[in-house]
Amino acid sequence: MSAIVNATDVNFDSEVLSSAGTVLVDFSAVWCGPCKKLEPIVHEIAAEYGDRLKVVKVDVDQAPGTAARYGVLSIPTLMIFHGGKVKDQYMGLLSKKALADRVDKAL
Repeated sequence: MSAIVNATDVNFDSEVLSSAGTVLVDFSAVWCGPCKKLEPIVHEIAAEYGDRLKVVKVDVDQAPGTAARYGVLSIPTLMIFHGGKVKDQYMGLLSKKALADRVDKAL
């Protein structure tokens, strides 16, 4: 499952909370510099983890309700969900290795 899914306030629950496996959610915005730097890292993680990890992108400007619901005050914010619950979260830019370590821990 190397494709990244875009989620909105309308489909967040079905794409993330109802997913059986582990889901990495990238809360970002198109105008955010650090988000742009993180984007290729998230794409690499999505490609490398394949079917073991679902990756979902949430544009906070397009999904303000979801961002508020999860207390996203700073972007980029990454959250790892499993079974509909947040298992880990990180605010800011991080390296590919650091993100992979967090994903490995959650799997």
